[in-house]
Amino acid sequence: MMRKLFTVIALGCSLGLVACAGGNGKTVSRIDAESTTDLSGKWNDTDSRLVADEMIGSCLSSPKIDKLISSMDHTPTVVIGKVKNKSHEHISVETFTKDMERALLNSGAVDFVANSDERAELRQEVLDQRGNATEETAKELGMETGADWMMTGTINTIVDQEGGKSVIFYQIDMELTDLQSHKKLWIGDKKIKKFVSKDAVKF
Repeated sequence: MMRKLFTVIALGCSLGLVACAGGNGKTVSRIDAESTTDLSGKWNDTDSRLVADEMIGSCLSSPKIDKLISSMDHTPTVVIGKVKNKSHEHISVETFTKDMERALLNSGAVDFVANSDERAELRQEVLDQRGNATEETAKELGMETGADWMMTGTINTIVDQEGGKSVIFYQIDMELTDLQSHKKLWIGDKKIKKFVSKDAVKF
C-alpha cells in the first residue's frame, strides 16, 4: 500500500514539474538579421546599421570630399577615432564603429586602417615575430600606412516622458578631419525620433 502511494506521489510531482516547465510561455524563433525589430524603443542593431550607411554615404558624396579625393595622387586612407556615447542609455559603440568601417570599405572610395586599439595589438604581434618567425616572413616595425583622415563622433539623446508615453530623440554627429592640418573636411548628422507607448496595467 505504501509503495503504491509513493508511486502516485512521485508521478504527481513529475507531472507538476512538466506543467511548470511548459507553462512559462517562452518561445524562441529566428528572424532575418536585416529585419527591423523594435521592442523597447532603445537604440538597436537596425539604428546602428542604417545610421552608419547613411552617414558614410553622405560623407563620401559630399562635393568637397569628392573634389579632395579627385585631386589626391593616392586613395585617401581613413581611420575611425573615438565615437563618444553621451546618451542616457548603454549603446554598443563598437558595433556602430564596425558598421561604419564596413560601409567605408564597401564604398571603394577610400582605404582603411586599424584603429588605435587594434594597432597596439598588431604591433605586439610584429614584435613577437622577432626571433620566432623566419627572416623571410617576419614583418618590420615602422612600415605602417599612416591615415590621411580621421572620423570621430558623438551620440546624444533627449527623452521626453509623461506617464506611459515617451519620445526618445537621438542625434548622431560625425566629423571627418585632416590629420595633417587638423582642418574639418566634413560634418554630418543623423536624427532619429522614436515614440514609445506602454499600455496601462489593468486589474
